[in-house]
Amino acid sequence: MAVKVAIIGAGCSGLAAIKCCLEEGLDPTCFEKSDDIGGLWKYSETVEEGRASIYQSVFTNTSKEMMCYSDFPMPEDFPVYLHHSKILEYLHLYAEHFNLLKYIQFQTEVCSVKQSEDFTTSAQWDVEIETHDNENVKRKVMIFNAVIVGNGHYNDPYMPLNSFPGIEHFKGNYIHSRFYKTSEKYHGRTVLVVGTGNSAGDISVELSHSAKQVYLSTRHGSWVVSRISRGGFPIDMTMSRRCAVWIKNLLPNMLAAKITEKIMSGWFDHSNLGLEPKFRLKHPVVNDYLPSQILQGSIKVKPGITSFSETSVTFEDGTMAEVNEVIFATGYSSKFPFLDIKLIKLNDNDVTLYKYVFPIHLEKPTIAFLGLVQPLGPIMPTVELQARWVARVFKGAVLLPTARMMENCDSKWKDKKTKWFGAGRTQVLQIHYIDYIDAISKEIGVHPNMLYLFLTDPKLAWQVFFGPCTPYQMRLTGPGKWSGARNAILNQWKRTFQPTRTRMLNKEPQSWTRFNRMLVICAVVTALWFGTKAFSQREQSRNFTWLHDFRDTLWTRNFSWIK
Repeated sequence: MAVKVAIIGAGCSGLAAIKCCLEEGLDPTCFEKSDDIGGLWKYSETVEEGRASIYQSVFTNTSKEMMCYSDFPMPEDFPVYLHHSKILEYLHLYAEHFNLLKYIQFQTEVCSVKQSEDFTTSAQWDVEIETHDNENVKRKVMIFNAVIVGNGHYNDPYMPLNSFPGIEHFKGNYIHSRFYKTSEKYHGRTVLVVGTGNSAGDISVELSHSAKQVYLSTRHGSWVVSRISRGGFPIDMTMSRRCAVWIKNLLPNMLAAKITEKIMSGWFDHSNLGLEPKFRLKHPVVNDYLPSQILQGSIKVKPGITSFSETSVTFEDGTMAEVNEVIFATGYSSKFPFLDIKLIKLNDNDVTLYKYVFPIHLEKPTIAFLGLVQPLGPIMPTVELQARWVARVFKGAVLLPTARMMENCDSKWKDKKTKWFGAGRTQVLQIHYIDYIDAISKEIGVHPNMLYLFLTDPKLAWQVFFGPCTPYQMRLTGPGKWSGARNAILNQWKRTFQPTRTRMLNKEPQSWTRFNRMLVICAVVTALWFGTKAFSQREQSRNFTWLHDFRDTLWTRNFSWIK
């Protein structure tokens, strides 16, 4: 008999889990509380209890080629960065293409997940569900061989009001960003936004166009990067590259951190705009408009808050501001109300899971969690890879290490992560995207072998190592290999700019390619460098000082950032 798997949630994690279970011959049943798929990306004008909520103007921070599923590229006519409605459309295309909808029970809430009485021998789970059919409510318990939890961690808003003395006396309105939808009711108001995550940046910018004044309060600051990198390329496609990660892992942490900090601060001097982060490697905010709105005075950046009064707020620098509205963009807490608290320990968002997926001390590895990470990169291909691993483990094709080995691995991951990102409730789930997907891909044998690729397919190998680390790389080999992966990688830049190249000029073909120019520049610099060394000190001082100076100028201008 096929292994029966209960999947909680029909968002991007749940859909990937259904497909991966089917690929491994498992029998999935997905329970979705709402009446449609999409999870976080299913926009609603009202906030639904127990479901993630987004504001109307949400656009993605990762490009379409980076955030798609690994064997289902987004349509070529989709823009590079997508409105939430486009993501929902893509998820529907994915579900229809792989015939996933028939495995989903909509308007069905999972009330509890408990180990069966004979769990030590059967490894089964009792899943209690509540189905809403029109006005009828039915409850029943179903038995499953395994459970995948994919309901995300954006359901329970974190709003530490006890950290803001006097808030109980404030006569204005205050909400968590979860309840923000549009800027309409804030017209002409003075608004305080607390936090500097992506939501805080987006909401502040949107409000700045209609509010009387927007204050943005941040205790720790943040790097701000644009979606557009040099040359107009998507920032994530230029930065998420295997060659860059390979160099980062070779360098000492201090030097790698210094280079990363230099890249993060490359757009503008953050100290001039009050945004300079206290912790240098903080997860960046992606926002194209925040700096300009600060320079225009529409947004005023302020430090942390010391107290509230009935109509005003006092900041740590002693300044005060009269405010009508407060929006706390202070994040979320991971919460699983249907699970026994002993099963997964949550310590201020910190979870003890093997590679953020499997409970370490469970007798049988028949429950797994998807999406309990915040990668410096796309989440959809990350959870898809997790789901592929989980399905292989449930099938019995992949075995987990011993509990002690998993403990040691978890401890090393946390130590490494803390040294890089720091400690705190907002940092505990952060990971380096490529490092993490490589670790998971090796578990299931789908990690691309670079040496083999360079020997057998140099053109593809060049794109895999030096190009953007797009999800298709995880379909080149091993279980779940996709025949279209190579073509998808080689044509990823074409698909990226397909919707924007709407006006092209007929140019004369250039005789000098970029590669030729690079070779000439390298040759000239090398000749200047070694040529000056060949002259004696006396000859340099008499006749060739200008050459020596020119060489030093080249070095200073182009490589001084390393120092």
